[in-house]
Amino acid sequence: MTDIILLSDPRVAATRVTDNGEPLVDAREVAALRVDPRKTDHDGSYAHLRADVLRRLLLAQEALPRGIRLLMVEGFRPPALQRRYFDEYAATLRAAHPDAGPDRIRELASAYISPPEVAPHVSGGAVDLTLCTDDGAELPLGTEVNATPEESGGGCRTAAPHVDAGARAHRAAMGRAMTAAGFVNYPTEWWHWSYGDRYWALLTDAPTAKYGPASLSPTTD
Repeated sequence: MTDIILLSDPRVAATRVTDNGEPLVDAREVAALRVDPRKTDHDGSYAHLRADVLRRLLLAQEALPRGIRLLMVEGFRPPALQRRYFDEYAATLRAAHPDAGPDRIRELASAYISPPEVAPHVSGGAVDLTLCTDDGAELPLGTEVNATPEESGGGCRTAAPHVDAGARAHRAAMGRAMTAAGFVNYPTEWWHWSYGDRYWALLTDAPTAKYGPASLSPTTD
């Protein structure tokens, strides 16, 4: 099996970015896509994605089996929030591994929260999502979205062998649809997919990433 490339890998940070200037758009304005409110924030950042990322999500949804839809949980994440998430998780890891040095803590943390300087969510190119029925009932995919490696016993990994057959089937269906639409998965998190960011560029051998750090303009609230 190919080793997982973590977001802390120097090759990710070394990937060049040529931002194409594509705007962030609000997925809540697209009736065909369900956006879950669990990550609601004050300015609606969580519901925004780069325009082509949203277009590709809709293509992925069309490729799912009948009766199954995507359920978007979180898209764009402001840099300050990404930094807070990373620092908080790193602090818990330092407490659990007091003998680990800074580089090891960074590596462990990046299996769950991306280092802020390369974070896919900060680019607007990443999306956390799961599956639901047509009427919005969330389907089982083995763990909760955003379950840590510790609390899920490793079940958060996309290819985790110990999730049940139904969850594996749902993960596989989502994987086929998302891959066909051009996304790449972060293998330590079954729910995390991205397009156009540094991680996507590295995995697809693209010459540069399409999206660098983004921000909401006053007109996108």
